[in-house]
Amino acid sequence: MKIRLKIILVVLPLIIVTLCIAQAASYFAALNGINKVTRQFFDFKTGELKKYTENQWSLLVENDYAGRPDMVAAAKSAVESYAQSIILSDTEIIFALDDAGNISMGTSAVEILSAEQAPLLAMLNEETEGLLQAAIGGRDRVFRAFYFTPFGWYIILSEERAAFYREADAITAQTIIMLISSSLVAVALLFFFSQFLTGPLGRVVKAMNKIIGSADLSSRVEVEYRDETGTLAHTFNLMIGELEKAWKEIKRYAFQAVLAGKKEQRIRQIFQKYVPKDLIDKFFAAPESMLVGDNRELAILFSDIRGFTTISESFSNAPDKLVESLNRYFSAQVDIIMNRNGIVDKYIGDAIMAFWGAPVKHGDDALQSVLSGLDMIDALDTFNAYQRSAGQCEFHIGIGIAFGIVTVGNIGSERKMDYTVIGDMVNLASRMEGLTKTYHSELLISETLYAELQKKRPDSAAPAGAATGTGAVPDGAALHYRLLDTVAVKGKSRGVKIYTVKRSLSPNEEKAWAIHNQAMELYYRRNFREGAEKFREVVTLLPEDFNARSLFNRCAAYVTSPPPAEWDGVEVMKTK
Repeated sequence: MKIRLKIILVVLPLIIVTLCIAQAASYFAALNGINKVTRQFFDFKTGELKKYTENQWSLLVENDYAGRPDMVAAAKSAVESYAQSIILSDTEIIFALDDAGNISMGTSAVEILSAEQAPLLAMLNEETEGLLQAAIGGRDRVFRAFYFTPFGWYIILSEERAAFYREADAITAQTIIMLISSSLVAVALLFFFSQFLTGPLGRVVKAMNKIIGSADLSSRVEVEYRDETGTLAHTFNLMIGELEKAWKEIKRYAFQAVLAGKKEQRIRQIFQKYVPKDLIDKFFAAPESMLVGDNRELAILFSDIRGFTTISESFSNAPDKLVESLNRYFSAQVDIIMNRNGIVDKYIGDAIMAFWGAPVKHGDDALQSVLSGLDMIDALDTFNAYQRSAGQCEFHIGIGIAFGIVTVGNIGSERKMDYTVIGDMVNLASRMEGLTKTYHSELLISETLYAELQKKRPDSAAPAGAATGTGAVPDGAALHYRLLDTVAVKGKSRGVKIYTVKRSLSPNEEKAWAIHNQAMELYYRRNFREGAEKFREVVTLLPEDFNARSLFNRCAAYVTSPPPAEWDGVEVMKTK
């Protein structure tokens, strides 16, 4: 909002309020004068008419004619004639009402409308002193009244309101006209003077905007007056001078920043091929923090191509085709991992090592690692379809995923460092990838990873040992788990439960997996006979199921030759 408009909005209400108060005072002074004259007018006539009416009744009483109707009627007629004689205008009416509200006497014809009768009688019954106003015969009238008991009359002396208040209404109209005229004149004068006052300021602002718009810091604002606007212009010129100096420095620093940004961008583009983007971002945000290792919970995945030596031999005459196939395979698998917030740690020949939870931690890292493994298996179908169409060997993979505390950070020498993870969980994930061959499964997960997934489930109250539940995933799908065994991987004495996972099950698989998990509970409780029966049911539903058949054979053997008392269900692996 411009200053000119602000001045008008501040001053104009003051002028209008002053005029309103003055005009209102004039109006109310005139109104009070008219009210006084009107009261005196009605008071005089009412007194005279009341005195005359009482005299007529006194004559009747003195002459003992009060009981004669003809004499009473003559007295009423005399009162009516007297009332007629004191009428001064055509609009003045004197009339009388009986107790029922009917007109008993009138100096001229008057008709009281039905809607007016009740309010008028109510007003008369209150015997209010002073002037009264009401609608009588469809017109607003001012009146005085008195009740004359001998006749049973309400005698009303009335005059149209306009007869008295026409001048007051004229004053009101004049007041409004004067108020509007004065306001218009005030607006015109205010506009002129505000233009005079703010003109220099507006020219200063215009000059400032021109300098800012053109970015010509060598320009200056003209100093017109030795007042506040002149001081403002002079101060602005000083500021522009300082900004001109600063601008030269800014341009120099900006040029250097652009060069540094381009260098950083080139570094990012080069190293994103070798190092995860999150890691690069973290390094540029806090370079010193990258030198420090950190212990944290991560999900670690190992993936390996089965029989890769045999596959390599089949490409012996076309190594370029092998490299092309491997690149297509790695491209699809790595995209899956990175799209689910995973970090590809390294390639180990044909194997992939990846982890979730560093350098940036997400709330669903454990779940994303399992979903990545399932996506990698699904993507392999598309890859193999292309391999078959090209007449090349299909790839088959095994995936092992573990979850737990590892050390993550920059590890290596001053000349060559890797952002990687080390620890028992890394070794366990690698061993579990190897166990996929032993258990004829494409994907195995560790006991700790299964427990972490169960904590994220909505129905997390389910027993931790029960592998029949489903884990909730963002898209609303469900994961199905089956406990396969408790193993001590090579080099370890402590057993770890291993599970396999699927997104969906056939009707037979759904029944079989539920029975299988019940059988595992019986197996660990050394109830081998019933366990064997359950595993037999699983084999009946899934004849090709290697793990159910293997566990059936194990339970059957333990029925005839039970394990020692210290047996805890752990199978010790002799190989990697």
